[in-house]
Amino acid sequence: MADYTFYTNPMSRGQIVRWALHEAQADYEQVLLTYGGTIAESAYLAINPMGKVPALVHHREGGDRIITECAAICHYLAETAAPALLAHDAEKSEYFRLLFFAAGPLEQAITARNMGWDPAEPEKQATTGFGSYERTVDAFETLLQGRDFVCGERFTMADVYVGSQVIWGVQFGTLPKRDAFEAYASRLTERTAYIEAKAIDAKLIEENANG
Repeated sequence: MADYTFYTNPMSRGQIVRWALHEAQADYEQVLLTYGGTIAESAYLAINPMGKVPALVHHREGGDRIITECAAICHYLAETAAPALLAHDAEKSEYFRLLFFAAGPLEQAITARNMGWDPAEPEKQATTGFGSYERTVDAFETLLQGRDFVCGERFTMADVYVGSQVIWGVQFGTLPKRDAFEAYASRLTERTAYIEAKAIDAKLIEENANG
């Protein structure tokens, strides 16, 4: 049995976790789930009651460990399979700041705008976790400027999650094409693990399309 079982669908955020698995050089097997099918069956709902992918099961002495949510999975993989991709002590503040900024305010701001809700009134902005889309994107750009990766010159697992937000955002227009975003995305998409993981999902998507 592999160390990890990876539940995914190639057209999902599972692409983020596959990239993380390859960066960690983790030993994993995949279980492909179908929307409206196996993803809603009791066997998978016992793993993730949300009925969402991805999910990861870590098979280890003492019993299996289940981890969901992409940012959490990325960090967990670094903790359990690739400690070299964790932040050093001096890097932890930036590592966790950017990781949770991307999973929190940035995710909220992008989702809210895509759903047609972007509060303009200051009193409404004050009650949200992101204020406004423009404020969030400007802050994110400021945080990324002047550095190659989240922790400066060194790639860490935080870059898988944060970088996935940027790569997707620049490609599909959920983020504006600003120099800091495009340069960061370009550095990440050249990584061997990224290319390998993307090739697997692209092939699965093609196979699904061809029946």
